[in-house]
Amino acid sequence: MRAVVFEEYGVRPVLREVPDPVPSADGAVITVEATGVCRSDWHSLQGHDSSVRLPHVAGHELAGRILSLGPGVRGWSVGDRVTVPFVCACGTCAQCVAGHQQICDRQFQPGATHWGSFAEQVAIDWATANLVRLPDELGFVTAAALGCRFATAFRAVVRQGEVRAGQWVAVHGCGGAGISAVMLAVAAGARVVAVDLSPAALALAVELGAEATVSGGDTASAVKEITGGGAHLSLDCVGLPVTCAASISSLRKRGIHVQVGLMPPEQGVPPIAMHEVIAGELRIVGTHGLQAHEYPEMLGLVASAGLDLDRLIGRRISLDEVPDALVAMDEPVAAHSGVTVVDRMS
Repeated sequence: MRAVVFEEYGVRPVLREVPDPVPSADGAVITVEATGVCRSDWHSLQGHDSSVRLPHVAGHELAGRILSLGPGVRGWSVGDRVTVPFVCACGTCAQCVAGHQQICDRQFQPGATHWGSFAEQVAIDWATANLVRLPDELGFVTAAALGCRFATAFRAVVRQGEVRAGQWVAVHGCGGAGISAVMLAVAAGARVVAVDLSPAALALAVELGAEATVSGGDTASAVKEITGGGAHLSLDCVGLPVTCAASISSLRKRGIHVQVGLMPPEQGVPPIAMHEVIAGELRIVGTHGLQAHEYPEMLGLVASAGLDLDRLIGRRISLDEVPDALVAMDEPVAAHSGVTVVDRMS
């Protein structure tokens, strides 16, 4: 099969032929119909993820059809339309038994701990615990946008952030996860302030219901002024020390900060104003993907709220264009808004 291979950290990857994957006894091989291009993949290319070993194939936001199954898999058939969480769980550890598969002690991450979906096929272990059946009406490209960013935003906003109608929500960084957070917060009846350097990203946030925008400068002070004292919930969807600190300083008393963007130690430690955390009884929480068993509720919310997930899609590219798309992420401001998705039909 063809795959985009990382052969050196920080160097443009190459598209080449690699051996076809074979399913493990409890696993599946999926024909990749669509897969998102995420900043997490850029972190892997830069060598920020210690789980990545070269040569490597990234890609973790996938949707496709089951091509083959291991002998131990039950309840699934070749040809079924599926997606998977970016954190695939073992199903048997203490965290999984408690329902917290997103922090599984033995987690399998396609595109990080194992080869991923920037390829024509991808192997997934522990298929019974991780495969998510796609509704017939949900296209592969749209489903690929769910896998990391929308699903992560769902847990960040609804579960970890405990969003409520009428609250102010500040979203720092309106890339794929951030723009998904905007959509979800608006659907919950919250009032959203979108923070980004990209005019295109802010314009899309406004289209999706953001009430105000902030671009550059002292973003925390700007958010506090707009919201009359600070956000009830603030999310750092970028993952830089400066955006993390700004998100926390954007909060009103007893507010919640959710760290969505990855924070590789190589990028530095955020200068968190802990005196503000103490004085305001602020809450700082992390979020890490979404369990497979939560997908039906997330899809139910999408349907009941009438969310048009296709509006999250920015560009559709071919597998051949992935190397250039990853290298373009070296620039701090995205040239395109929305989620970039590799579409097999492109």
